[in-house]
Amino acid sequence: MRAKVLVPLGHKRCPDCEQIKPHGEWERNKTSSDGWSSYCRECRARRNRDSYFRRKYGLTQEELQALMEQQGGVCAICLAARPEHVDHDHETGAVRGVLCFSCNAALGQLKDRPDAARRAADYLEGNVWKPTLVASGVYRLPS
Repeated sequence: MRAKVLVPLGHKRCPDCEQIKPHGEWERNKTSSDGWSSYCRECRARRNRDSYFRRKYGLTQEELQALMEQQGGVCAICLAARPEHVDHDHETGAVRGVLCFSCNAALGQLKDRPDAARRAADYLEGNVWKPTLVASGVYRLPS
């Protein structure tokens, strides 16, 4: 049996962090008996984040932290920014690493195609990729 905890009026006790907090630190919930959510905002956000990574990628927070530590706490591509986005193969669902927003968006814009990424790298290095017109509608690609 749970021990009853006295909570002052206008406050609620969070069962996760076990702190008594004012109603201003809780979300409204019309379906609950007292009109407030079960967990404080901070704990609710953490629980939702944990649940999302577990559901979407099969990762616990410990596994996600270990993955970021393996990368040295930086994005796996640019090696500069803080990694915040889990990158995964859209066909298999396998997690590849953790990227910064910009690098993750860049992979998405390239549609996760390695050939497009190679051409983009060549372009950035000054090796312009220009097909040669051989006949009407027929192009020879540079080797």
